[in-house]
Amino acid sequence: MNWGMIDRYAKSLIREAGHKIRVSFFNTIDIESKADANDLVTNIDRGIEQFFIKRIRKDFPDHKIFGEEGFGDQIDSLDGIIWMLDPIDGTMNFIHQKRNFAISLGIYMDGMGILGYIYDVMNDDFYHAMKGEGAYYNDERLPALESTPLELAIIGVNASWVAPNRRIENEPIAKMVQACRGTRSYGSAAIELAYVASGRIDAYMSLRLSPWDIAGGMVIAQEVGAIATNMKGEKPHLLGQDTFIVAKPKLHDELLTNYIQLK
Repeated sequence: MNWGMIDRYAKSLIREAGHKIRVSFFNTIDIESKADANDLVTNIDRGIEQFFIKRIRKDFPDHKIFGEEGFGDQIDSLDGIIWMLDPIDGTMNFIHQKRNFAISLGIYMDGMGILGYIYDVMNDDFYHAMKGEGAYYNDERLPALESTPLELAIIGVNASWVAPNRRIENEPIAKMVQACRGTRSYGSAAIELAYVASGRIDAYMSLRLSPWDIAGGMVIAQEVGAIATNMKGEKPHLLGQDTFIVAKPKLHDELLTNYIQLK
């Protein structure tokens, strides 16, 4: 398999898609809700996913596509080569802020992440990696992550998990928030994964993410030494939704052991 060629192709496709998204701000954006009132989708999300699918199916007809908006293939196995795509990760930010969203793409073979991409469209920041070849921020190679104790760490966590909820014990999370140096929430799993990989934050956690949210970012983060698992410490489930945590190695273990208690 010529992964170098696929890598160049994917980067070109992502940059073309990013241009289409930026141009879309000059047109009407149609907004709909999916599962609930805060789960939003636009005609741009759908159009960009269809753009990727049309091109990939033409040029790589034996590859499968697992896309957020459902225009790809029905995926019930990780066998073969699968492109896991979120055309706009952070749709609410796309609608309300016109920034802090990203194109997220992971290309996997038999369940193993080979290529990963996160493109912060409005900042023109491109995070990318090939398994075993290191991770890059634009053209700059990202260094291996160094250990950071919790008291010096910035944690990416949504404030809703600190309030009482039905998924996780909130009091240990509140203690974590008090013990760390600070918290952030950017509203895009892809961007938060990119920030962990580039050392801008030290950990990121979420209680409900889909494969296309994390597929690209995991390849990038693992290339600099980050640990990515679900909140049981297992390999993330890539066929459906799962909990998720990515962090510097020792910090990952500390958070799982001392602060995360699923209900």
